[in-house]
Amino acid sequence: MPLSQRAPLWRALQAMTFSALALPFAAAADETSPAAGLPLDEQVQYCGSCHGSDGNSSQAGTPSLAGQPALSTTNQLIYFRERLRQSEIMTPQARGLADEEIQALADHYADQPAAEPTEERDAGLAAKGQEIVASRGCASCHNSDYSGREQMPRLAGQREDYLAGAMQAYRDRTRGGPDTTMIDIMRGFSEEEIDAMAHYLAHFEE
Repeated sequence: MPLSQRAPLWRALQAMTFSALALPFAAAADETSPAAGLPLDEQVQYCGSCHGSDGNSSQAGTPSLAGQPALSTTNQLIYFRERLRQSEIMTPQARGLADEEIQALADHYADQPAAEPTEERDAGLAAKGQEIVASRGCASCHNSDYSGREQMPRLAGQREDYLAGAMQAYRDRTRGGPDTTMIDIMRGFSEEEIDAMAHYLAHFEE
């Protein structure tokens, strides 16, 4: 499918999904997460309703957590919990989680294997994305196989729509959080370049 036809569909799906996800999680940001204090297996089941039972998300706009470096997941959950990164979905879900609970969740998902993408790979689009990603030195932080390390998230095999949405948010300065590195990196990227990078990373092949 031509890139010009793909991108609007992603953005429409993202908008619809984020609105729908907000409904079951309408708790105020100062309330404690329903998952707080539960045993780890129950917390995983709770998180799995959006992120997939094995950490591989099948829900549009929702990231996969499987195979993410533990420190990366830990940091993001703490950012949500402390409102350093705001999300009407995730901020309420992280409120009240103890440090030990966050670490246990992060360790659990780090041990889960990332699933292969189910969408068809577009060789031309992937090649364009590879060229852009290589020219910007993304591997210097996210590893040569884009598996992530330390606080740097795994990009390989992540949901394509989520990657595109995250990069757009960094570019447009609408994604909060204390780390502004990606805001600077993504400045000036076009929609077409972002979509190509997202496709390449989602379908990364060594």
